[in-house]
This record gives sequence, structure tokens and C-alpha cells, in this order.
Amino acid sequence: MLLEVNDLHVAVHPEEDEGEAKEILKGLSLSLGRGEVHAIMGPNGSGKSTFSHVLAGKPGYEVTSGQVLFDGEDLLELEPEERAAKGLFLAMQYPVEIPGVPYMQFLKIALNSQRKLRGEEELSTPDFMRLVREKAQKLGISMDMLKRPVNVGFSGGEKKRMEVLQMAVLEPKLCVLDEIDSGLDIDALRVVADGVNALRDENRGFLVITHYQRLLDYIEPDHVHIMANGRIIRSGGPELAHELERSGYAAFVEDAA
Repeated sequence: MLLEVNDLHVAVHPEEDEGEAKEILKGLSLSLGRGEVHAIMGPNGSGKSTFSHVLAGKPGYEVTSGQVLFDGEDLLELEPEERAAKGLFLAMQYPVEIPGVPYMQFLKIALNSQRKLRGEEELSTPDFMRLVREKAQKLGISMDMLKRPVNVGFSGGEKKRMEVLQMAVLEPKLCVLDEIDSGLDIDALRVVADGVNALRDENRGFLVITHYQRLLDYIEPDHVHIMANGRIIRSGGPELAHELERSGYAAFVEDAA
């Protein structure tokens, strides 16, 4: 199993020093195998993005109990950069801008940093350039875009395409897509979904977090999970997303209450 999450409980502390931590994840369990695509759907506040942030190791979240195994290893014991080097990638809902840093430089540093942590030889500049040109061409990304500062002045669709390019270059084992469809028109959605589908293979897993069925029309999942109140309340196949589209979240949440 590529990812095993067992009875995960997570709390978030308020920004102020005073006040009790608020529990967000309340016993989440999930198993994701190699080559599988799992979709997590749920209303706002259900804990979907919190789950993705905990997997990536974002500060500010306290795991109070439970276990997360990534490729058989205790993920929670690893630093964020170690998780990335082991093959976990988070495509963010709102990719950050990094003024003054060309995207090409950013990609090269990210890739060689991961290779170094794995004990692999760093790619030379010519080898890296060949790799990026090949990956960018498949996604319809011009080399001029790669000369621009990271995400500065990019449209929503361009930012998400660059997230897919990062995945293609870094070749992670598990891709966590946190509402990658947010803010995309239908054309941009198709481009991003095509890029994601091109990365699907028997050894790579995907965890797709979304509100809407429309993304799953283009990235067809093997399993769909409905999340509410910090846990998964129902799981099924792709047909579950269509059922959710027809009936809405309220019916599922009421049944699980």
C-alpha cells in the first residue's frame, strides 16, 4: 500500500497564545494503493485541505493521535523536505508567488535538492534543460514562461499548469491535488487534467481533493470518498460522485450524523 492513514486526529492551535486547540480531523482513515486515483469530496470546513497540509508537513497542525504510513514508512516522523524527497508532492489550491526567482531556477533547485537528499547525483545544467524542455513541451508551456518569476503575473490556469509541470519534473510517488480545479475555466481545466492524466501509471498514486464533480469528468478516479466533520463518512466508486452531484452534501451528512 502506498498510503495508509489510520484513525488520524489533528488539531489546529489558534494564532493567539491563549485558547484551546480546535480538533479538525476526527478519526480519518484511508488506504491508497500504487496506481490508484482517489478523490476526496466534501463541504467547506470538512477538513479536506487540513488533511493535505498534514500530509505535506505544513507547520501549525498537531497530530494528537493516529498513524500515517507512506510507502511503509512513518510519514509523521519526517520533515517536509524529507517527505518531498521520498516522493510526496502537494499541488496547492493557491500557488504562491516568488518574485525575483525565475521558474527555471526554482525547478532546478527543487529537483537537485531532492536528488541530493536521496543520495543521487545532481543533474547538470544541460541535462536539466533537456528534461524541462521535454516536459514543458508536452504541457504546452513555453520556455518564456519558465524565465518569468515563479507565478508572478500568471493567470489561474497558468499557475495550475506550472504545478503539473513540477509534478512531471519531480516525478513523485504520490500527488496530492488540493482543489487544483479552483478558479479554472473549462479550457484550463482540460489542459490541467490532461497533464495529470499523462502522469498516471501503475506506480504513482493520486489523491484528488475537490468540491465538484466536473474535475472528475476529466480525471476519472478509482475510488471516491465523502468527507464531513473531519472524517470520511462514505466511500465508493466513481458513481458516488455523480450521486453526490444529484443529491448534494446535506443528505450524506445527515445519514452519517
